[in-house]
Amino acid sequence: MFGGQQPILVLSQNTKRESGRKVQLENIQAGKAIADVIRTCLGPQAMLKMLMDPMGGIVMTNDGNAILREITVQHPAAKSMIEIARTQDEEVGDGTTSVIVLAGEMLAAAEPFLQQQIHPTVIIRAYREALEDIVGHLLSDLSVQLDVKDKAKMAQVVKACVGTKFIGKWSDLAVKIALDAVETVTLNENGRLEVDIKRYAKVEKIPGGAIEESCVLKGVMINKDVTHPKMRRYIENPRIVLLDCSLEYKKGESQTNVEIIGEQDFTRMLQIEEEFVQRICADIIAVKPDLVFTEKGVSDLAQHYLLKAGITAIRRLRKTDNLRIARACGATIVNRTEELTEKDVGTGAGLFEIKKIGDEYFTFVTECKDPKACTILLRGASKDILNETERNLQDALNVARNLVLEPRLVAGGGAVEMAASQLLSRKQVKGPYTAVAHALEIIPRTLAQNCGANTIRALTALRAKHASHTGDGVCAWGIDGESGEIVDMNVKNIWEPLAVKLQTYKTAVETAILLLRIDDIVSGSKKRGGNEPTNPAAMAQGQE
Repeated sequence: MFGGQQPILVLSQNTKRESGRKVQLENIQAGKAIADVIRTCLGPQAMLKMLMDPMGGIVMTNDGNAILREITVQHPAAKSMIEIARTQDEEVGDGTTSVIVLAGEMLAAAEPFLQQQIHPTVIIRAYREALEDIVGHLLSDLSVQLDVKDKAKMAQVVKACVGTKFIGKWSDLAVKIALDAVETVTLNENGRLEVDIKRYAKVEKIPGGAIEESCVLKGVMINKDVTHPKMRRYIENPRIVLLDCSLEYKKGESQTNVEIIGEQDFTRMLQIEEEFVQRICADIIAVKPDLVFTEKGVSDLAQHYLLKAGITAIRRLRKTDNLRIARACGATIVNRTEELTEKDVGTGAGLFEIKKIGDEYFTFVTECKDPKACTILLRGASKDILNETERNLQDALNVARNLVLEPRLVAGGGAVEMAASQLLSRKQVKGPYTAVAHALEIIPRTLAQNCGANTIRALTALRAKHASHTGDGVCAWGIDGESGEIVDMNVKNIWEPLAVKLQTYKTAVETAILLLRIDDIVSGSKKRGGNEPTNPAAMAQGQE
């Protein structure tokens, strides 16, 4: 009946649609491709990747998130893989490489089931169940409690994190910096723990010197010099005032016209301006500070008055730096000079000095009594080294923060993956559930692979160790990332925070589930060459 009719076009001419099995397999391929890029960056023997951005800048790193941030990909599934590395980085700060490798492997594990015509929802259900079991085991019998007061144990965990990075050579220094910084910015208000590294532990990179010279300052450092060359550059126990207003005469917002008839009016006008600045400075001088920081400008006249009173002024501070100084020395940021009182003055700092490092001046407010903010000073041979060191240090800081917020540990070196894999296999559920157990083994396998060991032999031996383990505690046998041998992580002291591992598994499995759910990709492709007709009327004319 409908034999001779034209096919109906629902989608517009220039959209491409792919559906069914083909899309699912393509998504899996894309996920695996991204995982393969990152795979060599796992473990202590990790390789570095060198990336050029379009501007010609170079990034050298083995941080999963940093690599994927620089890569531009076309495939939508690959884009969502890159997204999970970013989530991992924002959430817990470490484990970006593992999460990509694991997600890629979870997808690969689903491929044979799809080819056997098993419906994706069946696979997804099994994955969900496996994830719940893993999380349950991790929270109970696979993790151990950590005492936050035990500095040595904390240092071991952070060291295990730093060991896989570029700064592994200076691991003791990096661990000390991370723990000191986190300890400084930890706030415990009425039982509420707050560790805000991003805002209050600022990393300042100064090229030159050696990495060994890096340190955590008991205070804040800013890249500024005094406004007037005669002001003091070294003050002990300074009284600090922080302002958020400019120390100059207020100009009109938009164009302001002033009509002047006599010349004495002009003199009067200038006089009013001077009196205004003098009044502001008198307000400041009344609280007898030694140091004034302001986020806005300081006029020449104000500098003159402050200099006469023996006050050092520093202008145009960043808002974030001002907040850090406030937390370090106990001052309050004041918006109007009239409201300055004695209690707004910060007296917590022990020393203010300006040093010249390289060819720039830096202001140091250090030796604070109880600083709640700090600056991490990084030195290094070149910009690339400093950038990589900073990325690695961010990971270390996040690990230390996770430990303070959730003090539970799991064994590192692929031991916890192997133990979880054993527990899942023992349940003897056939199909995709067991595939998750095998997919977890990718972490120890990759560790062995990256240091050139015999993967099959190492994994078989490791599997045997875990299968024959009968004791009460957690079986902590894993792969030594340096040599590829099987070692007991209790002896080797390689531990990882539970928060990082939980997030890794959840993100990896959830992503695999998400990508398996997709069975149709509709992409509005761009017009090629621009010579194709756009609207239906034009197309009809073209056909005639």
